[in-house]
Amino acid sequence: MNTPTLTPTRRRLVLQGAAALLVPPLFARAAFAAASMVEIWKDPNCGCCQDWVKHLNMNKLATRVHDSGNAEARARLGIPARLGSCHTGSVGGYAIEGHVPASAIHRLLKEKPQAIGLAVPGMPIGSPGMDGPAYGGRRDPYDVLLVLADGSTRVFQREA
Repeated sequence: MNTPTLTPTRRRLVLQGAAALLVPPLFARAAFAAASMVEIWKDPNCGCCQDWVKHLNMNKLATRVHDSGNAEARARLGIPARLGSCHTGSVGGYAIEGHVPASAIHRLLKEKPQAIGLAVPGMPIGSPGMDGPAYGGRRDPYDVLLVLADGSTRVFQREA
């Protein structure tokens, strides 16, 4: 079998072709990584917030944490105070309020609904971050709410 010799010009063309095939997946991965970076504002002394951050990290969501409280971030991102919790996040152009499970965040980023974001008001026992040993395995059902532009909500996902 006669194999063509790879002259410097042919080698360069082969490498350029291979690079062209690799660039789109690399850009797609970078765009996904940017979209899945959750920026979080929380109280520096809140243990459940830190447990929620660990839950996100264990479920392939990178985080950047600001230990400066979350009231200002909540207001800036458009989450009504009545839906408040102990931490607020932002990811892919959406606000995330409270103990929202990573599965709901992944679904939000995939489906891209017209909305402000997601909220789990209060601090439901059994939600991510509120599920440590201190709660003895208790899991209260709760709803993940989709927060619409007018501040109204609808159930996005039920957790039992």
